[in-house]
Amino acid sequence: MSKKSNAPNSGHGRRHFLKNTLLAGIGASITPLGASGNTPATNHPAEKNLEGHDMESTAVATSGTLTLLQTTDVHCQIHPHDELFWENNRAVFRKTAGYAHIATLFDRVRKSNPNTFIVDTGDMFQGSELSVKTTGQALSPMLNALGYDLYLPGNWEVVYYKKAMQTLLGGLDAPKVCANMYHDAGNGAKGELIFPAYHTWSRLGVKIGFLGYTDPLVPIRQSPNYSKGIIYTKPEENLAYYVKVLREQEQCDLVIILAHLGLSQQIALANMPECEGVDYIFGGDTHERVREPIVCKYARVVEPGAFGSFVGRLDVEVQDGKITGHRYELVEVDPKKYKARKDVSHLIEQMEAPYIRDIEKVVGYSKVPLYRYFVVENTIDTLILDALSWKTGTEIVLSNGFRFCPPRSTPDATGNIPITEGYIFDMLPVDATVRTAKVTGAELLKWLEKELNNVFSKDASKRFGGWVVKFRGMEVSFNAFGEQGKRVQEVKVGGKPLDPARTYAVSACERDGDPETMLCRIPNVTEGKNLPYTLHPVLKEYLAAHSPVSPIPTGAAKILDAPDTLLTQVSGVAYTFR
Repeated sequence: MSKKSNAPNSGHGRRHFLKNTLLAGIGASITPLGASGNTPATNHPAEKNLEGHDMESTAVATSGTLTLLQTTDVHCQIHPHDELFWENNRAVFRKTAGYAHIATLFDRVRKSNPNTFIVDTGDMFQGSELSVKTTGQALSPMLNALGYDLYLPGNWEVVYYKKAMQTLLGGLDAPKVCANMYHDAGNGAKGELIFPAYHTWSRLGVKIGFLGYTDPLVPIRQSPNYSKGIIYTKPEENLAYYVKVLREQEQCDLVIILAHLGLSQQIALANMPECEGVDYIFGGDTHERVREPIVCKYARVVEPGAFGSFVGRLDVEVQDGKITGHRYELVEVDPKKYKARKDVSHLIEQMEAPYIRDIEKVVGYSKVPLYRYFVVENTIDTLILDALSWKTGTEIVLSNGFRFCPPRSTPDATGNIPITEGYIFDMLPVDATVRTAKVTGAELLKWLEKELNNVFSKDASKRFGGWVVKFRGMEVSFNAFGEQGKRVQEVKVGGKPLDPARTYAVSACERDGDPETMLCRIPNVTEGKNLPYTLHPVLKEYLAAHSPVSPIPTGAAKILDAPDTLLTQVSGVAYTFR
């Protein structure tokens, strides 16, 4: 694949002159995908340019197809894995993904169309034991081998703290963009951008501008210390400015936002006036599978699932240097269809070799598939809650509404589904310390209302990226789409109605950087203390004592105005998760 041209153009006329003369060599011999009959005719007598060279030999291709591919939220899932699909109103599982298989898909597309540009929109370095053991460094050679053209940092890129994030992203061959991550200059003042705000790419007489935005809620959603030293701003604070730069100064024909904000936030952004002039938002964070672009007021929004199970593909049709149409599809990465590229498989094997014995060590079994796809309750979270409740014995046990971790549904020779040490890391990449505290019933109720609003807010811009928080020892009935602050209809603890004046013992995980008065985003807790163990040993001890387990959701969270099989928090638009 030939190198990209990023040279700025000074003036509309000059850019089109360059397209037809100086840049001629870029695409003269290219036959783009679907370009049959669209290449300029060259059977006429050679004309001469100003320097006396044959114009025929330097004619640039200006018709064909530009192909843009996107992955996101792979979360270090480098091998094929079980994936959940919702078909005919039930969950079905089949194998997808694997970097060596994605590499083959990329190669096929590049071979069929040299005018291909490939992006990843974040969460590349968090989500597996291999990543934790190597502080993410084992992933960089794999990503470089796939030949990405551009990256956006996700919300979890800070998991190893700011300096490591800069080192990891700096080790990637392709450029990075992000227009809302700044160095903290002290006292909360913004310094310079950590990464360039945008990147441009030119082919077939068309220039595309890519503008990056990651989640500004990282300091709230993640442990606060992870992002210490970084100032985040909302996209709308400088979006209009950069769109103007791309449209007027850079003279881009197509503007695409690379976003790691979550589908709800991306839809909200696409409906803001600041987004005028943007054509597409290539989104990430919430692992949603957008198969048909969601058409908003100012831009179309797409998001290609998670864990490398899908690749988003946008084909842009070009005729005589002008965009004439576009089509989008979600491509399932079927390992049988896309055979593993041998060099990438070998590289993965090399990177894993020092850790493979631990990664593949079986620590327990499940009788039922393990997954984390439903908004309200899932078997993975039920397993975590069962283990924490068994270990701590507190009245109430909490687990965050995480989305990451692919399903596991394939049994081994025992007839049960093996749970490996590596899968413990997939479920809980951060082995957090278990923490207990005392919380009043009144604070619990306020916290539940806030958490439910984070998931189901009518204002899409106020939705966080996670699912409903999980709990054991407490039963909560709620209306997901009810009025803010009045969603909770009933709360019981130990079978009795919640007493606002009573103090309850609660256990959850510590978030690095939270004050002593905070537990799992619950403020004003008392008697907070860290216990002498972390989540991973708790799960291993529980599995050793109880395998094979059957962590079927208990119905502790009862959604009253939607099915308990709800698979997305997105509403009000033409979108279905499947």
